[in-house]
Amino acid sequence: MDMLKGAQIAAADLAEWRKLAQGLHARYTVDGFGAAARFVVAIGEAGDAVGHHPRVSIGAGHVDLELVTGDAIYRDDDGTEYVVEWVTRQDVDLARRISEIAAEHALFADPASVSEVELGLDTARSATIAPVWAALLTGSAESQGRGSPSDEVRDATGRVPNLWFGDADEGSPADGDAAADHRSSRQRFHVEVYVAPEAAAQRIAAAVAAGGTVVDDSDAPGLTVIADQDGNTGVVCVDVSAAKTG
Repeated sequence: MDMLKGAQIAAADLAEWRKLAQGLHARYTVDGFGAAARFVVAIGEAGDAVGHHPRVSIGAGHVDLELVTGDAIYRDDDGTEYVVEWVTRQDVDLARRISEIAAEHALFADPASVSEVELGLDTARSATIAPVWAALLTGSAESQGRGSPSDEVRDATGRVPNLWFGDADEGSPADGDAAADHRSSRQRFHVEVYVAPEAAAQRIAAAVAAGGTVVDDSDAPGLTVIADQDGNTGVVCVDVSAAKTG
């Protein structure tokens, strides 16, 4: 099944869902564990009917859901096909049905509260180091490149955040000790915090109020880089392409 582009997801007008990272996310508030369990059972029955199910997490007073297709088809500019984790039509259709079920259970969505965290590691040798991180994070070599055309590490069970690799210039031995010291001391790991479009400004403001600094907003609102007082950076991410406007 073909992956959907951001504009197609936005056109679906899923008022209770937000596109974060690879999937569609929703949070519904519930009055107790029993209500949450009954809601999840109804969702399970709807999923059984179409052979597709969301990832579910029950917390204190809420049910979190993620819809993503594990074998979506992505085609690059050359027409080469890749199997990736992404939103497809079946996710959109099931999201719409789950919203109907929530209404039947008199539950309300809290779309501004959804979030997803991924890890980023800057390196020029992703193919070399990815097996180490695949083993460390998931215990399985198959998690390297799972659901991605890159070396990204993704756990099939969703137990740990995805780890993706960004480009980094390692320099060369001729650079000298000063350059080597800089490369060894600068931050390589950072977190990517995906939030709903309407929550981004508040999340950034809260980080700044806590002592953080906006160090790069040239790609805002899609990406806003925040540094702490030690210079460590994280990124507030919004999938602008899938956000409904107007």
